[in-house]
Amino acid sequence: MDITTQKPAAPPAPGPSAPADRGAARGVTRPGDRIFLGLSRGSGIFVLVLMAAIAAFLTYRATLAISKDEANFFTSFEWNPSGVPPEFGIAVLAFGTVVSSVIAMVIAVPVAVAIALFITHYAPRRLGGPIGYVIDLLAAVPSIVYGLWGALVLVPHLDGLYGWLDDYLGWTGILEWNDGAPRSLFTVGILLAVMILPIITNVSREVFRQVPRMHEEAALALGATRWEVIRMSVLPFGRSGVISASMLGLGRALGETMAVAMVLSPSFTINASLLDPGGGTFAQNIASKFNEATEMGRDALIASGLVLFVITLLVNGAARLIIARRKEYSGANA
Repeated sequence: MDITTQKPAAPPAPGPSAPADRGAARGVTRPGDRIFLGLSRGSGIFVLVLMAAIAAFLTYRATLAISKDEANFFTSFEWNPSGVPPEFGIAVLAFGTVVSSVIAMVIAVPVAVAIALFITHYAPRRLGGPIGYVIDLLAAVPSIVYGLWGALVLVPHLDGLYGWLDDYLGWTGILEWNDGAPRSLFTVGILLAVMILPIITNVSREVFRQVPRMHEEAALALGATRWEVIRMSVLPFGRSGVISASMLGLGRALGETMAVAMVLSPSFTINASLLDPGGGTFAQNIASKFNEATEMGRDALIASGLVLFVITLLVNGAARLIIARRKEYSGANA
C-alpha cells in the first residue's frame, strides 16, 4: 500500500493588511479611546499641578513667617507668633506628631493584620462576613465621633491602664505616671490606633484574599500547618499590601485634627514620660489656634503645615521604596 506524505500547506502569500491592522500600525485609535486617554492624562497632570500649587503656596507663606521669627523654627519650644518680636518653633509639634503616630502604628498594625487573617483564613463565612461588615462601618465613622468617644469614654477609663504601666514599666521613665489626667500623647496614640485600625484591616483583608489558592494548597500538600501556610505563603505574598495599608493608616494618624484636640491637654513642653499630660501635634495646633490667630500667626501655622506636608511626602516616598524593593519577594509575580 502506497503511503503518500502530505506536505504542510504553505503560508498564504502576504496580502494587503486589514483596515484595522493598518489603523493600528499608524497608531490611530477609536474616538472613545482617545477621549479616555486624554482624560486620564489630564487628570494625572492636574494632580501634579495641584500638588505643586499647594507646595508653592505653603512655601511662600512659610517663608514670610520664618523670615520674621526671632527663635529657631526647628528647635524652639515656644509658640508666640503674635509677640513682639514673634517667636515660634515646631520642636514640640514634631515630637508629638511623630510619637503619637508611632504609638498608633505599634498598636494598630499587628491587631489589624491579625483581624484580617482571622477573617480570611480562620473564621467561617457566616462569622467572617459580619465582622468584615462591622470593620467597614468603623472606617466610615467621622473623626469627631471618635473624638467624642475618646473624651467621654476612653480618657475616664485609662487610670487603671496607666497605673499598671507605672507599676511594671515606670522604672523606665518613659511610662512613669504621676497621677495626672490621662490626656497625654499615649492616650492620643491609643485613640489614633482605634481610628486607623479599620483602614489597615480592610486593605490587608483584600490583599490576603488575592493569595493564589495553589500556593496554599502546595504548602498543605507538603504537610504544613495552617499557621505555616500563613507564614510561608500568605504573609510573603501580602507583605507589600500590608505596608501600603500601614502607610494609609499612618497618613491619617499624622493629619488627624479634631479627635486629637478633644483628648489632648496641649502644652509646649516635651515630657520625659509619655503618660504625662501635655505636648501637641501639627494638626491639633493648627485647628486650635487658627481662628484666633493674627496674620503673622496664620503664616506661622502655615509654616508648620508645610513641615507636616513634607513629612507626609517623605512617608509616602519611603513606602514606595519599600514596596518596590520587596515586590520580587512578594510572590505576586509567581
